[in-house]
Amino acid sequence: MKVNLIYVTVGSKDEAKMIGRSLVESRLVACVNIIDNMNAIYRWEGKLQDDQEVILIAKTTETKVSKVVERVKKLHTYDCPCIVSLPLTGGNPSFLDWIVDEVT
Repeated sequence: MKVNLIYVTVGSKDEAKMIGRSLVESRLVACVNIIDNMNAIYRWEGKLQDDQEVILIAKTTETKVSKVVERVKKLHTYDCPCIVSLPLTGGNPSFLDWIVDEVT
């Protein structure tokens, strides 16, 4: 079974923890990593933005990606949240098996 990382940015550590906990409790993802104090520079609605954000990285299977995206969109406070999925092409087989076991 194929494994994916899902990269999400949010506005606060509390929001990241709330979303992450929901994803893990519902077994949509095996685990999440939260990286605080990331700086994001981007253009939004015609204005240059320079904000502090938090990164949430979730590990799941390819078959769960669409459900994860929908759950994150429901819980997220942004109008257009960054939620992207990256397929994994390798890694520690035992860890990848653990991810599959946790979400099935």
